[in-house]
Formats: sequence, structure tokens, C-alpha cells
Amino acid sequence: MKYPILSLVLAMFLLSCNAQNQEMAKIDLSEYPNTKTAVFASGCFWCVEAIFESVKGVKEVYSGYAGGTENNPTYGQVSSGRTSHTESVLVIYDPKIVSYQTLLEVFYGSHNPTTVNGQHPDYGTQYRSGIYYQSEEEKALATAYRDSLQASGTYEDPIATEIAALKKFWPAEEYHQDFEHRNPNQPYVKAVSIPRLNRFKAKFPGLLK
Repeated sequence: MKYPILSLVLAMFLLSCNAQNQEMAKIDLSEYPNTKTAVFASGCFWCVEAIFESVKGVKEVYSGYAGGTENNPTYGQVSSGRTSHTESVLVIYDPKIVSYQTLLEVFYGSHNPTTVNGQHPDYGTQYRSGIYYQSEEEKALATAYRDSLQASGTYEDPIATEIAALKKFWPAEEYHQDFEHRNPNQPYVKAVSIPRLNRFKAKFPGLLK
């Protein structure tokens, strides 16, 4: 994450984490029967994971990498912009409780989709806004919602969100999972991630668990 004031502290923290554990998280969807998955990207995955995990009907969220072509990407590669991937989240949800349409509302309502290649304070293609669909139905819903938002005049600038077919979701290293929850006093979490989550909660109280 590129937060100027805290860059040195954060770099030291991440180096420590990398030294301790580079094992990738493992996802077993059989643990979540009768669920569906959706993949989104809107900046730092620590922030995005915490937002979706607060939504009623979401069973689990995994941080990872999507939108690129390289196999087995690592945090070091992706966060430095050395791949075509973007930091992303895999949302496992119960469609009887929360719809894909509502998840689109959460996605757009929790970041600025007009920012090209980044989400303050993180910039680069690895932090771009993206929706990675897994079916023609998801593609149609995502495209229609984006177009309706653009036509509504909600944003002065064009929406920059990438809508593309999901090739593969690569889970991030284990230490990234539930990062905000497990590290509430980490400098970036305190300065960026928690405030972003709180803004979302204030905006969508009816969607919260």
C-alpha cells in the first residue's frame, strides 16, 4: 500500500509478514453449500474485504488477485505493479439473502469508480476498479448497472470500472485474509481501511449484519 506518511512503517511491517508466512490461502467452496461467488476490485483488498464481510448474506470473503494473465502471482509482484492483476476479493454469498445486484450496489457505493488506476491513497493498475463476471447474467447485470449509474449523473467523470470475464481468482497469502479484523491497530488499517469501512456502514445501514 502506498500511503506516503506511513510508507516506511508499513514497508517494515510487510517485510516482517513476508518473512513469517508466504503460504497462500486455500479456498474450499464445499464449506459453503448453496452459495454463489462474485469477484470485485476497488483498491486495497484489506479495505474491500472488510466492507463486503459486513454485508448481510455474505458468508466469507477472500483477498486475492484477478484481472491478469500471470500464474501464481504473489503480493510482492502484484503490489509493485509487476503483473497485470489487480488486488481483488472473492465474495461468497447466499443468494437467498443478498443478490448479485445488491453486491453491485455495495461495490459502487464503497469507492470512487471514476478514479483511473487507483483508489486513494493507492495508485497503479494493481489498484484499479474492476468487476470480474463468471456468467453472461453477471455480465449483463454489471454492464446495465454501470450504464445506469453513468446516465444518472451521479458522477461528473466517466466511470472507469473494468468489466471483464474472470479468468482465475488467485487467493492471496494467508496473512492478508481478515487483515483489518486481525490488525486493527496497523497504521494503514487505522488511517485508511477502518475509516472507509465506517463511511460505508453509515451509507448503507440496512445492508449490515
